[in-house]
Amino acid sequence: MVESAENTTVVIGAGVAGLALGNFLLRSGVSCTIVEKHSRAYVEKRQRAGTVDSRGVRMFREWELADVVKGGSSPKEIAGGTWIDGVRYPLGLGDDDTDAFLGAGGDLRFEALDVGLEDLDSERPTVRYRNPDGSATTVTCDYVAGCDGFHGVSRASVPAEALTRYSHAYPYSWLSVLAEVLAAPFGMAIHDRGLAARFPRGADASRLYLQCPAGDTPEQWPDERIWSELRSRFGADVPTGRIVDKRIVPLRSVVFSPMSYGRLHLLGDSAHLVPPMSAKGIHLALHDTEVFARAIIAKVQEDDASLLDGYSDTCLNHVWNYQAYAIWITDLMHDAGDASYQGAFRKQIARAELQRLIDSPTASRLYDELSGGLL
Repeated sequence: MVESAENTTVVIGAGVAGLALGNFLLRSGVSCTIVEKHSRAYVEKRQRAGTVDSRGVRMFREWELADVVKGGSSPKEIAGGTWIDGVRYPLGLGDDDTDAFLGAGGDLRFEALDVGLEDLDSERPTVRYRNPDGSATTVTCDYVAGCDGFHGVSRASVPAEALTRYSHAYPYSWLSVLAEVLAAPFGMAIHDRGLAARFPRGADASRLYLQCPAGDTPEQWPDERIWSELRSRFGADVPTGRIVDKRIVPLRSVVFSPMSYGRLHLLGDSAHLVPPMSAKGIHLALHDTEVFARAIIAKVQEDDASLLDGYSDTCLNHVWNYQAYAIWITDLMHDAGDASYQGAFRKQIARAELQRLIDSPTASRLYDELSGGLL
């Protein structure tokens, strides 16, 4: 089957950026099609980043999508905070909904297999994919939005010589654990044994993180060791439950430049990664999404291509600002704990910085603006 339509954007991926973009365009009368390789059940159930900062909340309200961020997953009666050597401090380290898009008549195609992008540097790029029944579909469009993540087909379709990769690797990783237990209390812990964190993922599940050497494997972390380390690093007993998933997450910062190639524009993790410590992956994805949505709307409704032409530069200026924040907060929180990675001197420097955040209203205000995504 071959499809061709004017003023159509094909969105690759139904993650945070893809679904938000689809809703923004749909509400503005601009046609788009979302192509997603997984099933709807998989998309709706998969665990993703759970933090939408102040800027993200404002953005959803402006686009009349406030219901997406209503009723967060952190029960109000559960205390949170940051623990340093077992002592709690009042330092606040600051789900996608397919129904909104489909309910408004959006075109969302699940289980689109073997997606391929062609003619990206022409006026009418092509998106090809195979349907579950084995038939093929070809869609020609005006623009392609690559929202399919770091390992997706979108960026892989750009010639290597057309992109510059900037990257930074950290000397440690995180053990990421999904457990069927309430995260009570939730927050982060800094300890000589390393960083630890626990955050709610729904009413009766939590995501747990433990700093570990970069070469560790999940097999080195049996369940009892995980619970023992959480108790030690938080300095208190912690509720336990069935562990349903554990994996090692390398910590790295990556930026690809430019974020555009011909009629393809990269959004979210397809263009950049930040370490999870910063909680800015979803922030950057949503920022890219809003910039791109406004650019497409201006081109379709006013024939003004200036925002689209400046998409990559606009986004990269914001990305680098938050990459700087991500590296700072990641180094700060890890250096303040286990000194075996960066040494005792860096540990004392990090502790002094943390104390400044606690004691100084000026330092705290700057931190709050960055963690809230306001800069």
